[in-house]
Amino acid sequence: MSDSKSIEHKGRIDSIDGNKINVSFLALSGCASCHAKGVCTAADMKEKSVEVFDITNQYEIGEEVNVTLKQSLGFRALLLGYVLPFIMVLFILIILTIITENEAISGLGALSVLGPYYLILYLLKDKIRKKFTFMINKI
Repeated sequence: MSDSKSIEHKGRIDSIDGNKINVSFLALSGCASCHAKGVCTAADMKEKSVEVFDITNQYEIGEEVNVTLKQSLGFRALLLGYVLPFIMVLFILIILTIITENEAISGLGALSVLGPYYLILYLLKDKIRKKFTFMINKI
């Protein structure tokens, strides 16, 4: 059930708590499936875990499933985590450089924006989590 507009991983159900299913999967970087990964230090494989809400009660612990996330949500995560903070730092750096003409103050001022930004993201994590919904399908 692979859709070109979704990101899909095979995973295994670790636990079920009511309607909340905890699924773990192995996330591979682009080069992790390369035949030369044994001699390359860039290969990256990490164990990830996600929470999926399901009301069908058709899954069991240990069952293999496909975990799916809409590709647009992946881009939204990229925007919130990397692109937007980069734009903010760059914008503040340019403004402070014009105002103060001091590179040290401009640089520190621009970097100081990141703390409050990520704190706000942390405080809004429950609201953000509702928008990032994973789906699972039986294999």
